[in-house]
Amino acid sequence: MQNSVLSHTEMKIAREEDIFLVRRKARDLAKERGFDTFAIAALTTACSELARNAFVHGGGGEAVIEELDDGERVGIRVVFRDQGPGIADIERALAGGYSTARSLGLGLSGTRRLVDEFSLDSSPERGTRITIVKWTRF
Repeated sequence: MQNSVLSHTEMKIAREEDIFLVRRKARDLAKERGFDTFAIAALTTACSELARNAFVHGGGGEAVIEELDDGERVGIRVVFRDQGPGIADIERALAGGYSTARSLGLGLSGTRRLVDEFSLDSSPERGTRITIVKWTRF
């Protein structure tokens, strides 16, 4: 099934307050599109975690928030990109319990469980790109 992009918003993540702006934009879009309370909370939490990671670990970056329609459901896709040092051990980071910032290390593994689609690409040369999608029925 082909996804149509209904809206597209690019947001910089350069300051701590940008984390909150990204989170709010995703939450507001999910509410507008009729996502249930759990889906709104899951998407909001995932965006908060990933925006914070881009800011703290990647030295800043950007988020691209898109509203999708595949003919049967609507979704919100958020792509987080940074030019930071990348994730040295992706497998370990996704397993949970691993942190380079003295946290619980649940950000990536927890985020992956909160969304319907999750992809991660990271290397020292390119930085990190994480794409998440949360879907709901019409």
